[in-house]
Amino acid sequence: MTERISDAEHAVMEVLWKRAPMTATEVAEQVVREKDWSLQTVKTLLSRLAAKAVVGTERDGRRFLYSPLVERDDYLTGVSRNFVDRLFGGKVMPLVAHLAEADELSADDIREIEELLRELKK
Repeated sequence: MTERISDAEHAVMEVLWKRAPMTATEVAEQVVREKDWSLQTVKTLLSRLAAKAVVGTERDGRRFLYSPLVERDDYLTGVSRNFVDRLFGGKVMPLVAHLAEADELSADDIREIEELLRELKK
């Protein structure tokens, strides 16, 4: 699995997964809509992501363009698997049971799970 990224780094990745390549300024313009971060903060996060080999850089004149090196679905699969392994012994059913017992599943959630299970059985 790819090295874990922080919540702040994840916010930057979400921007890049939607549209890349982007400059640090372009990323900052998108992120600032949700976070009160400076351009320097975004540049620091991009540098960390590049060091973790999650983001690639390409020189474009005097600036750099940033692109994700990891697909969003691949990252989410790895993070989800790690979460289930760590907290639920690698089994999904205890997670679902925990959510159900904590009244965290709405009727719509249950219907969607049922539909997913029917599709998986085909």
